[in-house]
Amino acid sequence: MGPGTGSLPPRAFFTSDAASLPLDGTWDFRLDEGDWGTITVPGHWQLQGHGSPAYTNVRYPFPVEPPFVPSENPAGDYRLTFDLPENWPDEPAVLRFDGIDSCGLVRLNDVELGVTRGSRLPSEFEVGHLLRPSGNVLTVRVHQWSAGSYLEDQDMWWMSGIFRSVMLLSRPRGGVADYEIHATYDHVLGSGTVSVQGGMLSVPELEVRDLLPGQSVSLPVEPWSAESPRLYDGVVSTAAERVPVRIGFRTVAISDGVLTVNGARVVFRGVNRHEHHPRFGRAVPREVALQDVLLMKRHNVNAVRTSHYPPDPYFLSLCDEYGLWVIDECDLETHGFGELGWAGNPSDDPRWAESYVDRMRRMVERDKNHPSIVLWSLGNESHTGRNLAAMASWTRDRDPSRPVHYEGDSDCEYVDVYSRMYASHEEVDEIGRERTHGLPFVLCEFAHAMGNGPGGMLEYRELFEEHPTVQGGFIWEWIDHGLERDGHFAYGGDFGEPLHDGNFVIDGLVFPDRTPSPGLVEFAKVFEPVRITGTGTGIRIETRYDHVGLDHLRFDWVLEDEGAEVATGTLVVPPAGHHDLPLPDLPAVSGEAWLTVRASLASPARWADAGHVVAWGQLQVSEARPTSLRATERVRPGLSLGPGRFDPATGLLTRLGDLAVDGPRLDLWRAPTDNDRGSEHPDDRAWRDAGLHRLQHRVITVDAQENALVVRTRVAPPAWGFGMFADYRWTAGGDRLRLQVDVTPDGEWPCTLPRLGLRMALPEADVVEWFGAGPGEAYADSRQAARIGRFSSTVDALQTPYVFPQENGNRADARWLEIGGVRVEGEPVFDFTARRWTSEDLDAARHTHELIPRDRVYLNLDLAQHGLGTASCGPGVLPQHRLHARKASFVVDLSIRN
Repeated sequence: MGPGTGSLPPRAFFTSDAASLPLDGTWDFRLDEGDWGTITVPGHWQLQGHGSPAYTNVRYPFPVEPPFVPSENPAGDYRLTFDLPENWPDEPAVLRFDGIDSCGLVRLNDVELGVTRGSRLPSEFEVGHLLRPSGNVLTVRVHQWSAGSYLEDQDMWWMSGIFRSVMLLSRPRGGVADYEIHATYDHVLGSGTVSVQGGMLSVPELEVRDLLPGQSVSLPVEPWSAESPRLYDGVVSTAAERVPVRIGFRTVAISDGVLTVNGARVVFRGVNRHEHHPRFGRAVPREVALQDVLLMKRHNVNAVRTSHYPPDPYFLSLCDEYGLWVIDECDLETHGFGELGWAGNPSDDPRWAESYVDRMRRMVERDKNHPSIVLWSLGNESHTGRNLAAMASWTRDRDPSRPVHYEGDSDCEYVDVYSRMYASHEEVDEIGRERTHGLPFVLCEFAHAMGNGPGGMLEYRELFEEHPTVQGGFIWEWIDHGLERDGHFAYGGDFGEPLHDGNFVIDGLVFPDRTPSPGLVEFAKVFEPVRITGTGTGIRIETRYDHVGLDHLRFDWVLEDEGAEVATGTLVVPPAGHHDLPLPDLPAVSGEAWLTVRASLASPARWADAGHVVAWGQLQVSEARPTSLRATERVRPGLSLGPGRFDPATGLLTRLGDLAVDGPRLDLWRAPTDNDRGSEHPDDRAWRDAGLHRLQHRVITVDAQENALVVRTRVAPPAWGFGMFADYRWTAGGDRLRLQVDVTPDGEWPCTLPRLGLRMALPEADVVEWFGAGPGEAYADSRQAARIGRFSSTVDALQTPYVFPQENGNRADARWLEIGGVRVEGEPVFDFTARRWTSEDLDAARHTHELIPRDRVYLNLDLAQHGLGTASCGPGVLPQHRLHARKASFVVDLSIRN
C-alpha cells in the first residue's frame, strides 16, 4: 500500500539541451504470458485487442479488501530493444515513465529497477550505469490491479498499460537536477519579482542575466492571467545544461474571503477535464490536447479542473500559453468506499499516509513552475481524514503561493477554499449571503452536462455575479467518454462488463469526437465575458473580464427585417468599464426587426482568428405586424375545409392540399432526457407512472359547423382518472387553415408534463426553413444561445446526436416554418421539432445507430416543454421552468407553398 520502489525523488518536468531518446512507438507485448505480439506505447492494451475496458462511476470492479486485489489480475508484459544514438554521452541517465496504469515492474538489461505506483504520476529510475551502446532490453510487467487501485476510483473507464510517454534522459554531471522559479506580481506597483533555484536564470527580454540561485530581482513586467497569458522566455542553466523556461508573473491571494489573482477577483467559468480520446482512451495525442484548449477558449471557458489526476504535462504548458486558470488535482479518489459507509477508507488509515503524501509530492514537484496553476487540489471524493490533512499541510509548507482545495473537507479544517458539488441555486445563494466559513466558495462540480442540457446555467451565473465570495465553478464535465465501436460510441455495459454504470460516462460538453454539444454553445453564451443588452433607448455594454479591457474587441451591428439583413455598422466603445450607448441611425423597416450587436476579436489571437465572436446581444426594434384570418370558407361535404380534408370519424386532418398528412393532435410526451431520468425522484418515472407515454385519445364530438369544424376530444392515460380535454377549432380563409386548440385539465394531475403541443406526420421532406430562435436547439432553461433570425437546415441536421438517444432538436419561438411544401405560422410563436422517427422510437433506442428513419417526417408544434435541469447529477428543473397541466390555448395556421 506504499508508494513505488526504486524511483528517484520527484522533480519538475522539463526538457533541456541534454541528450534524450524517446522510447514511444511499437513495443513487443503479451497478455498473461500468452503469445508475443506488438502494441503501441503510449496506449491501453484493452483498446488494442487485449481484454475489454470497463466503466464504473463509484463501485470498485473487484472485492473491497484493501490493500489486496484479486489473484486473477491481468498482467501485460512490455518489451523494447533499443540502441543508443551515436555520441550518447557517458553521463548518468534516467528512464522516465509519465504514466503506467496501475503499476509496473521495470527491468533494464535483466536488472530490476523498481516498481511504479500512482498511475497518473511520473516515475524516474537511474539507469546510466546499465546502458550499453546497442541491444538494451527494457521490460515492464504491468498489472491491471494493485494496492494503488484503491486510490484511483475516478469515475472513468478502467483501462491499463503504459499510456503516457517513456523517455531516456541524459542527466549530465553538474547539470540542472531540478529547478523552481518564483515569479510574483505586485499589482499596486506594476512590477514583478523573480527568483530561481537550481541554476542561474536569464531572461533576455527583461535584461536579466545570470541571476544566481537565491537571488531575486524586481522590475516592470506585464502580468500573466488567463485573459492575457503573457509569458517571458528564459533559460535556467549551469555550466553543463541549459533548460528553456517560460515565466508568467502572477500572485494568487485570498483577501476578505475573496480569491484574487494580481489583485483582482477571479470568477471561474470552468470545466472539469478528464483525459479521453474515443480510440486511444487516456493516451490523448498532443494535437488533440491542443484542440481541447482551442475549443475551450473559443467557447469562453477560462478555467480547468484536472479531474481527477494531474494531466499529461503538455496540457499544462498549453494552459500557460493560451491562458486558462487551472486547479491541478492529485491522482486520488476512493469513492467506492462510500458504498461501505466509508469503512476501511484509506484516507484516515495511517498505513496509507506515505502513499497519500507521495502522490501530492510528485504532482507539486512536477508542476510547480506553471503560472496557470492557481490552486492545488488534494483529490476527489475520498471522504476525509488525517492523510488528506497531511497532504494539505505538506503542500502549504512546500508552496505557500497557492491555496489548497479539496471538496471533501466540508468543515474546511485543512483547506483554503470552500468547495461543493452540485449545490442547488438556493444553496449557492445562501452560501453567498452567509459567506459560509469566511472562505472563497467554488463549485468544483455543477451543471452535470449529461445528454440534453444542462439547464439552469444562467441562474448560476447570476449568483456568481451577485455574491463576491462565490467565485464560479466547473461544469461536469468536458467530454463524453464514448469509445468507438462498430461505427458508434460505446458506454458502460457495451463490453459485457458484469458491473457497470451505463451511460453515466457520457456526460460532457463535447461529444466523444469533440464536436461541441448544444450545452457548450449555451455555456459560451451564458458565460460570455461581455454583456450586450438593451436599455429601452440604447445599447448597454458591460465588461465581465477580470483583468483586461475591451480594446481587443470590435463591436459590429446588423439590422434584420423579418430575418433579412438591411443595414450594418460599427459601434465605438471605450476600452474600459460599462457603457450606455445610443442606438445607431437605423433605416425604416416593414416588419419585425432585430438589431444584433457582436463583440469580436479585432485582431488574431493565439486561439482564434480575427472576427471570432466572443459575445453578442439582440434588441428588438420593431414588432411584427399582426395578421388575421377571415373565416370565409365553408365546411364542404366529406369534411373538407379550405385546403384541408378531415377524417369524418376522428376529425383528424388527413390531407393538406395534395399532401397526405396525419394529425395534428395533442401530444404530451417526449423521449426522456438523461436529466429527466436522474435524481431520487425523476420526472421520467413520474411521467411513466402516470402513463404519459401511452396516452389514448377519445373523440367526443366532430361538429361540422357552417364556417368551422370543431372536434372535441379527451386525452388520458389508461388506468387513471385524470386527463386533458382538447378542443380543436378549424377555420379557413383562402388557402390557409387555422387551428385553435384549447386544452383544459380534467381531474387532479399527479406530475408535470413533458411537453404541451401538437404532433403531426408529413410526407418525407428534407429542408426546413424558419423565422424564430436559432440556429441551434433551445429549451426553457437552456435558450440563451438562440437568437432571433431566419434559418435553414436539413431535417437530419436538426437532430442532435446525443450518444444515448433522447429528446433533442427543439427550435424555439418560431414565427413561421416551411417544410416539404407546408407552411406553419404561429399566433404569435411556437416551438417545433422535425425528425424522421417518432418520440417513441427515440425513447426505445439506446444508441444513435438504432434510430432507423421512417418514410415520414414527424413534426411537433409545441406551446411549451418542461425544462431540462441537471438532475442526472444535481438539482432538477427550477420552478419557473417546470411545465404543469393548465388551461392553455394556442393557434397555428397551415398552408401549402409550391
